[in-house]
Order: sequence, then C-alpha cells, then structure tokens
Amino acid sequence: MADNVKLIIDTDPGIDDAMAIFYAAAAPEIELLGLTSIFGNVTVETATRNALRLLEAAGVDAPVAAGEKTPLVLPPFEPSSHVHGDEGFGDIPAATPKGRAIDETAADFLCRMAREHKGELVVCPIGPLTNIAKAIQQDPEFTKNVARIVLMGGSYREGGNITPHAEANIYHDPHAAEVVFASDARVEMIGLDVTHRILCSAEDFTAIAEAAPKLGGMLQDMSHFYLKFYLSVGKLGGCSLHDPAAVIACSHPELFTGEDVTLGVTCEGEASGATVDVSDGRSSTCVYMAVDAAKVKALFLTRLATLN
Repeated sequence: MADNVKLIIDTDPGIDDAMAIFYAAAAPEIELLGLTSIFGNVTVETATRNALRLLEAAGVDAPVAAGEKTPLVLPPFEPSSHVHGDEGFGDIPAATPKGRAIDETAADFLCRMAREHKGELVVCPIGPLTNIAKAIQQDPEFTKNVARIVLMGGSYREGGNITPHAEANIYHDPHAAEVVFASDARVEMIGLDVTHRILCSAEDFTAIAEAAPKLGGMLQDMSHFYLKFYLSVGKLGGCSLHDPAAVIACSHPELFTGEDVTLGVTCEGEASGATVDVSDGRSSTCVYMAVDAAKVKALFLTRLATLN
C-alpha cells in the first residue's frame, strides 16, 4: 500500500465515477487534490456539475477544473445516457451544486499541480484521455513532473465493451490515448482485463446503503439504473468496478499484476480505439492483467462503509 497518495481524478461522472470519487473521499491514504472534468458518460458541463455535487455530498473541499468538450480530432460523441441516465446519476434528477469550477482549464490545473507536487502527483483518468493529452502537449515537463498516470481504459486481451475491439474511454478519443501511451510518462492501464473480474451486485449496494445511509444510499439509488443496463447486456452478476478499480490501483498496486507492454492505439477504421502492441521505441505501459478481485472488492466495500 502506498502512503499519502496525492491524487487528481479526471472524471466524467457517471455512476462508477461516483463510486470511485466516494472511495477516494473515504480512503485515509488518499489526499484528493482535485477533480478535472471531461466529456464521456455525460457532456463536460454536466460532468463539471456532477463532480462539484459529489465533492459537496462527500464533504470534500477540493477544486474542480472544467475540461475539454470534444475529442482532439474526432467529432463529438453523444453521451452514454443509456448506461448512466440523462444526468449521469441514473434516475437521480439534476441538482445545482453550491460551488463552481475554478477559472483554470483542466490542462492548466493538471500542469500546475504536477509542478507543485513534482514526483508525487498521481493522475487517475477514468474517462476519455483528452485532458491528459492536452496537458502533455501543453507542458513538456508534465510527463516528468507527474509520478504516475493510472488510467481506467483499454483492453489488452479481453476484447472491447463498446465495439468488439475497443473499450469506451479509449474509443471516445483514440488520438488522445495515443498521445498518452506514446509519452514518456509512467502510465499504468487498468483495463477490461481486470475490471471485468470485479463485480458489485445489488446485494453489495444494499450493504453499502445500510452501512452508510447518506452516501451509500445515494450510490444505491444510482445503481438501480446501472444494474438494469448490465442485465440488458447479459451481465447477471452485477456491474464491473471499472473506475473504482483504477483509484484503488493508485494506492494499492500490490493487489494487481502487470505486464510491461509497448502499447499504442488504433485511430481509424473498424478497430478504432483498440489498444495494441507497437514497436516504435516508445516507453512501455504497465498493463494490469490480473487482480486479487476479492481483496479489491472487500477494500471498496469497507472504505465506503465509513463514509457517513
């Protein structure tokens, strides 16, 4: 376990984003320095609002910086409302947070925080990688200043979840993902190879709500919509802990087993968004391929039980 992880989560909340952010709020070893918002599950405007709302609900005083509205090259995508609901939180309606985003862009905030916490900052992107690519392009020192980029996205041997080839976060901005994987940053990929092994059932959400009525209850209210989507695609055991797994890997990498892979991204054609082997001399990515799923899930449930 890593002690006192200085963390920024780049997020498109999103139900499993909410699960990940509440986990970070509950984990004593994580110092949550802020959130940056990105399009994906919702528009960036809704993502920014939802990020503020989640921090306020959790009682976390941390800044939110609004990020990019569209992919680097591709035209905009429609949000994933069939998975996360029109407002991102399942059937929970929109609500206006008390606070507002800071004046810095997400890329500016990421670059500044990486400078201020050089060698210590961990960035955890759990949506499309556009903000991270912008930070890399904007500041040549960003990749050296940041300690680790631990991303939720991609699939090495598991196949895709939005097309047969691609995982959704990479698919929604493959050009940005290619910038990240081609950089000299320390990049770690929590993809479908491990997140599909960790499931959260309706009974688990009930237990979370019983242990932490306020925030756990909020997650349970969100979960009904999310679990219904999983049932509709034949996943009967519950929802995958996609985004929470990436946050847990930031502080507990020992629960995962990785392979060093020189990884690239297909940016066109029917395989667009696929994460593939390349041999162009770039730095390798640590691709996590195995996980102690029982321990990760137990840690997630234990931490969330402390929230109220």
